[in-house]
Amino acid sequence: MHARLSLLVGTDKGIAESEIFRLALQHAAAETDALGGAIHLRGPMSALRLVSSTGLPPALTRPWEIVDQDGPTVPARAVREGRSVWVPTEPPGAPGPPTRPWPGAGLASVPMVSADRTIGALTLLMGGAGEPTGERWEFLRRVVAWAEEWMRQAPPPASPREELVGQRLRQALKAVTVGTWDWNIRTGELLLDEAATALYAGGDPADYVPRIESWMQVIHPDDLPWTLAAAERAIRDGTVYEAEYRVRRPDGSYGWTQSRGTVVEYDDGEAVRMVGMGWDTSESRTARDALSRALRHMSDGFLLVDDDWRITFANLEAERTLSAREEELFGRVLWDLPAVRQVPDLEARCRRAAVTATSEGFDVRIAAGRRHHLRLVPGPDGLTLYLTDVTEKRRRESEEAAAARAAAERSARIAELTTALAKAMTSHDVVEAVAQRVLPPFGASGLAVLAVEGGRTDVVGAVGYPRAFLDTLDGLQVTASDPVGEAAGTGAPLFIASAEEYAEHYPRLAHRPRLAGKQAWAFLPLTVSGRTFAVCSVAFDRPRRLTYEEQTLLTAISALVAHALERARLYDAEHTRSQELQRGLLPQRLPETPACTAAARFLPAGQGMDVGGDWYDVIPLSADRVALVIGDVMGHGLSEAATMGRLRTAVKTLADLELPPDEVMGHLNDIVGGLGEDSYATCLYALYDSTTRICCIARAGHPPPAVVQPDGTVYFPELSPDPPLGAAEPPFETVELELPDESLLVLYTDGLVESPSREIDKGMAELEQLLRTADRGSLGRLCDTVTTGLLADGRFRAHDDAALLVARVHALAADRIASWQLSEDPRAAGQARDRVREQLSAWGLDDLTTTTELIVSELIGNVVRHAKGPVNLRLLRSAGLICEVSDGSLTTPRMRRASETDEGGRGLQLVAALSQRWGTRYTAVGKCIWTEQALNGFADVLPSTGGPGGADEPQRLSAAQAEQTTSSVAVRSISTAM
Repeated sequence: MHARLSLLVGTDKGIAESEIFRLALQHAAAETDALGGAIHLRGPMSALRLVSSTGLPPALTRPWEIVDQDGPTVPARAVREGRSVWVPTEPPGAPGPPTRPWPGAGLASVPMVSADRTIGALTLLMGGAGEPTGERWEFLRRVVAWAEEWMRQAPPPASPREELVGQRLRQALKAVTVGTWDWNIRTGELLLDEAATALYAGGDPADYVPRIESWMQVIHPDDLPWTLAAAERAIRDGTVYEAEYRVRRPDGSYGWTQSRGTVVEYDDGEAVRMVGMGWDTSESRTARDALSRALRHMSDGFLLVDDDWRITFANLEAERTLSAREEELFGRVLWDLPAVRQVPDLEARCRRAAVTATSEGFDVRIAAGRRHHLRLVPGPDGLTLYLTDVTEKRRRESEEAAAARAAAERSARIAELTTALAKAMTSHDVVEAVAQRVLPPFGASGLAVLAVEGGRTDVVGAVGYPRAFLDTLDGLQVTASDPVGEAAGTGAPLFIASAEEYAEHYPRLAHRPRLAGKQAWAFLPLTVSGRTFAVCSVAFDRPRRLTYEEQTLLTAISALVAHALERARLYDAEHTRSQELQRGLLPQRLPETPACTAAARFLPAGQGMDVGGDWYDVIPLSADRVALVIGDVMGHGLSEAATMGRLRTAVKTLADLELPPDEVMGHLNDIVGGLGEDSYATCLYALYDSTTRICCIARAGHPPPAVVQPDGTVYFPELSPDPPLGAAEPPFETVELELPDESLLVLYTDGLVESPSREIDKGMAELEQLLRTADRGSLGRLCDTVTTGLLADGRFRAHDDAALLVARVHALAADRIASWQLSEDPRAAGQARDRVREQLSAWGLDDLTTTTELIVSELIGNVVRHAKGPVNLRLLRSAGLICEVSDGSLTTPRMRRASETDEGGRGLQLVAALSQRWGTRYTAVGKCIWTEQALNGFADVLPSTGGPGGADEPQRLSAAQAEQTTSSVAVRSISTAM
């Protein structure tokens, strides 16, 4: 509040009085949260005139331009009573001068005093704050006092007889001479002040009779009827009287005047007094007439409509546009014109512009074949419509816009192409990027990228060509008489506009356009470091002569494509070598074993990723057992792939040693730990025994397997989450599961069930659903179903490889298993031979009786001599005949080379000679020596006898060695039996 008063006090005293009033109103309204305000000053003939307003629309201020100071209005009361007045908002129909209902809470008015006389009032329209508080009333009085002080310091009046207020008021009303009149409607008396007398006296002012008839006599006869009608309408409707008409001057000529007034006194609802003001408008009227003539002949269409949307003015261009003459347009409602009715939404837009008091412009089609821009400009007395013919302008703009859009689209495509080529990894990616982002902007339909090596072509990639035509290009010998060879040889682009031009330049190849189905070409050499290694052909379905700009652009594009393709070809070569390495490290095919049937899938990570470390394996073991293993070396790269190869070899070796799963995992943990601190791998090892249907599982940081029972039930065994290899601390926990015959054991890596957009728990749930509902008849189809269902959206290609191993386990029937516990003395060999003879006869394997008796005699003889009981014999009839001799000793038999004079040392040689494989494995109470024979008897080529677990390389025994070994063992077996 103090700050605002300080601003007012600092006002320059030389500014105009209207500016003082404006400042006073603005600060008063801002400080009191008022909606707006007005200042009235006293004039002659007991009237208050509006000299300044702020924040109030003309609809509210127009009835208050002249206020009877004896009337009931708020400013009149403040002037008469000489005090501040607060009146709530006047309701409609309140007594007094008819006005529109005031919005807000009420009106607050403070009188203005000069020389001990009230000269006016400052009135505010209050908003939601209501009546001003005491503090705000005081602020308003101080603002009024500031304005009064300014007026007291003004120069003295020029005429002592003229009131100070009149002089100040004339200054406030600027340079316009405004007269005031007071009309007693009942008596017809019309009082005029000095300025009004000069306007309406018509002759010598001294002869003027203050009657309404005197005023009517000076009005031009043509203007009198509608002027009186306007006055009668204002009296009848309680509205503001306003009219512009011609009056006779003392010299007999006529001049234009503007008059405005309002009823200020009523008696029982009947108008009694009207006061108003008038001023000379001859100069402005002359200016308006000149403006009207200018508007009449202006090149743009110009229309004026009043508040009822009736046309009040139309120039010649508007008449031509609307196909109507001036007399046909004047006074007609705008919407009634046929030319306007056909413009959609025009009426709604015009009404919206009028309601919102905002300008609006848009294009319309009024005249046939022509486009006009229609601009709506609302004004105080109606709406102005401007019609500008923009047909040619819009056509040029359309052409320019189309060209700009084409250029912008082409630039955007080139920018997209640059980005896409930067991201392209493979040659296929490069070809696809060019096809998507180069062909559409140029309207091309075909793309072929041909590598040129050794004088022959190789199709790197193509789009839009028949397959048969592309086959003719593979391995094609290029020469200078071929467009590809010419472009590659010269290193310059080649543009051919039609098939005829193609045949003219290359008559030997005139048939090619027909085979390719194309009519125009651009052959772009792809050159890097001065070496042209490929040609990119862009083709069109129709004859097309490219512009210089298009040729330049295609040439620039070819440079981008060349560098991207060269980089991609290097990546392709490296990626191919990496994939070959990875495929070489994985099993080429899974072995067929009696214990299980298996199928697997490996899906490498997406483009841009190096080779990974996922692997799987199926390892056949003795006694119809099988080891299933799957693992994942963390990371991607050649070192990870090499680590995967090491681990797979190590697992194969450890499995062949017949070690249990927890010991296998312990050794693998040592191997990974020795590779470095940053080397880690996950692994799951499952050992299945078909004779007991027991599966023993150990894992290190790997997802648990899924078990699918024959009835379709799927579950994930609860396994302890041991850390990955390289970070684990042995011993590893193992879990034994009893699997029903024909159950499925599903092993997988995390890349199958986990991705950045899918948690592993959700992926395992999806895997369970697929395994439950999929067809499990074919393991290969099941693998395809699972990988497609989990990886169809390609999520795995963004981050990791995926491996899947599915094994269907087969239990060995009980009637194919025979076992006995033997004596722990030399009689055990004879007992074993009897059991073997009887069992093989029952199985129909009499041909193997002699051989099996020799093998059993030798193995049991070794146990009796070198080991301890209990002694057990077990025969398994599976894909081969398996013979197992178990004892309670941990001593492992070793095969040695015996000299000719040695009595012993040849038994294991005989065992190896008579069996396909043999070996030793440790049990919970000792060891087991096993042999495996083919069911069709001896083979010409027998497996090696190179130690526990056997080997894959076959070895032949000479006839002498076999005979000598067999004889020696037979003699010793007989002696043992005795």
